[in-house]
Amino acid sequence: MDKTVVVVVNTLITHPKYKKIIKRNASFKAHDEANTCQIGDKVKIVETRPLSKDKRWRVTEIIGKES
Repeated sequence: MDKTVVVVVNTLITHPKYKKIIKRNASFKAHDEANTCQIGDKVKIVETRPLSKDKRWRVTEIIGKES
């Protein structure tokens, strides 16, 4: 998958009845034109036109580098 990164978005929700906090994960395949993203980087993605079967997002900036 050249020029493709998988972005995982972690969210915490509260169960409506039992009030327990539950972790939910969503993963998005995003286009990285310059191949600058590394594993562990925090990135900002925006929705774009479909680039392939699974890619509908594009990396706009790298917010935090993994050291």
